Amino acid sequence: MAKKKSQERLKNKIARSLRKIFQNSGSRKLNYKQISAKLQLNKPHERMLVSSVLNEFKEKGIINEPEKGKFRLIPKESVTIEGKIEITRRGAGYVSSELFENDIYIPAKLTGNSFNGDQVIVEVDPNEKKVQGKVIEVTKHNRDTFVGTIEIGKNHAFVVADDTKIHVDFYVPLDLIKGAKDGEKVIVRISDWPEKAKSPFAKVLNVLGPSGDHNVEMHAILFEYGLPFKFPKEVSEAASSIAEGITQNEINKRKDFRDKTTFTIDPDDAKDFDDALSIEFLEKDRYRIGVHIADVSHYVTPGSIIDSEAKERSTSVYLVDRVVPMLPEILSNVICSLRPNEDKLTFSVVFDINSKAEIKNVWIGKTIIHSDRRFTYEQAQEIIEGKEGDFKKEILTLDGLAKQLREDRFSSGAIAFGGSEVRFDLDEEGTPIGIKKKEMKDANHLIEEFMLLANKKVAEFIGKVEKGKEARPFVYRVHDEPDPAKTELLFSFVSKFGYQVNKKKNTPFAINALLESAKDQPEEDIIKTMAIRSMAKAIYDTDNVGHYGLAFQHYTHFTSPIRRYPDLIVHRLIEFYKHNSKAYNINDLNDICQHASNNEKRATEAERASIKYKQVEYLSKRIGEEFEGMISGLTNWGMYIEILDGLCEGMVAINNLKDDYYYFDDEKFVIIGRKHGHEYNLGDTISVKVLSTDIYRRQIDFDIIE
Repeated sequence: MAKKKSQERLKNKIARSLRKIFQNSGSRKLNYKQISAKLQLNKPHERMLVSSVLNEFKEKGIINEPEKGKFRLIPKESVTIEGKIEITRRGAGYVSSELFENDIYIPAKLTGNSFNGDQVIVEVDPNEKKVQGKVIEVTKHNRDTFVGTIEIGKNHAFVVADDTKIHVDFYVPLDLIKGAKDGEKVIVRISDWPEKAKSPFAKVLNVLGPSGDHNVEMHAILFEYGLPFKFPKEVSEAASSIAEGITQNEINKRKDFRDKTTFTIDPDDAKDFDDALSIEFLEKDRYRIGVHIADVSHYVTPGSIIDSEAKERSTSVYLVDRVVPMLPEILSNVICSLRPNEDKLTFSVVFDINSKAEIKNVWIGKTIIHSDRRFTYEQAQEIIEGKEGDFKKEILTLDGLAKQLREDRFSSGAIAFGGSEVRFDLDEEGTPIGIKKKEMKDANHLIEEFMLLANKKVAEFIGKVEKGKEARPFVYRVHDEPDPAKTELLFSFVSKFGYQVNKKKNTPFAINALLESAKDQPEEDIIKTMAIRSMAKAIYDTDNVGHYGLAFQHYTHFTSPIRRYPDLIVHRLIEFYKHNSKAYNINDLNDICQHASNNEKRATEAERASIKYKQVEYLSKRIGEEFEGMISGLTNWGMYIEILDGLCEGMVAINNLKDDYYYFDDEKFVIIGRKHGHEYNLGDTISVKVLSTDIYRRQIDFDIIE
């Protein structure tokens, strides 16, 4: 399966490059050997793929074969392709296709009646060097309901969408506003979009409440990304009917760890404690470490109403001020949560490990624990830094082992992407009164390393197959190798800051060296961001291609079944395979993986939207105030500035630079003045003041202080 996917990726890469090769060759005829040489593909199976793509292009009428085995591009006025359109904030669109090396650019006036994410048919002129097209048909709308702010006029109303990638307003007749008041947040559904109309016609489905109200805005964000507000009544009732007690019969089926030293370490505002650590001191510098995970699978059975809801949600969503849980609160915060001084059912990975962090034995199975203490990260960190406290010996031992595990990971090629997170101080009304960075410290890394180790060992337990035996269907957390073109772009980007990357090094080591060089520099965050963007996205998959970022050949998600549905499936699969009982089939697992990966992406986008909203709200009360910032992005229309202390990002419009006529040089990647030659470069530190904010569109405008 992994080999098949690798071939598909190579085939797509060949297809993307083929048209450019023919365009650059004019009327010259090329055979598969010449094309293979241009693509630097020398292996027989690679050349066979080139030949296969050539035949596909011939069947599609893109090339012809005037001589046997020799091909050339067929000149055409236009071709049509179908794909998903991605629309920018300024209304322009991009559609990717395997027929073209670069995305097809769609000017804003040629996107037709399409929205971001729609499936469209695009007419393209293939003879232009810069591939450009126009939307001629929308074959499938990505969505038909939207959230926004209503503006009521004398004869009609318009709704301005919250999603900044929705580049039109919605026209709503006054008899279809459902009692909404001017400025309220509403949900609308499109009813029609006449061909010559600038705006689609819509009607109000629900009135959420006043724009700017804290709860209304959080609900609007959840709706915008298709995420639930609350649980259906029948799901909550089913959860409430689950018994909290643990029977002796159930205890007898499990290994009993209740007499072992056990504790949790979590954020100070956490309520769903889904992991705990236990430690025993064995002879001769050996330890028995237990990674104990809430046994959600005991309470949530396959096909139950709670299971179906959890599968649909796939993940908990963490907005600035609230958690929208995957499981009802009685399960996530009470029954399954590993609260201190309570017996709890767990699924555990237990390691025998020596003082050099070498694993000597691994046991995986169901257990029962009794947590002795609940630590916050801050409390555990204080002990690591020398403060006296409960279980000091245990915490320091675990910290020492975690540091060795972390060092071993990086020496194997894991990439050190860890960074800071944004945290808000909110008042009782939910209004932000302060913003700060939350750094990952030793206590965080302690938990991280043992969770990574547990996930790795569980994946190896299922994924390592004896010779001659078939691999068992499983859910892996995979992270593919990066596209070489993207890493090359990253290295070119950082050279603008003066960083020289040793390209002879294996890429992960080169990236780690780069990140280490940028540490504590003003441009550190932007370089981390660009490095992450150069990587493939981690997803769930049944095809184990390994985890590039962690340098693990086998990796899964086992440690958070309270908040991630794939972890719950992994728990079930382990039990199925241990008892040789019927498991999920591969098609079911593929569907679960794809659905969970898609929902994870939506949840992440919603979390970022809530952060952006609170950042804009915070600065809306600081109009005219001055801040130190750094240039984090450059475009034709201006530069993005990130405030150094609060991580708020806003824009300086290029038209607001009054001391010269400025333009964006995309080759040098710099904004430069025509008269005086003054340059604005990525990573430059700069003083700005808050010019204006648009809380509904989550936008911040800055002005440069000369």
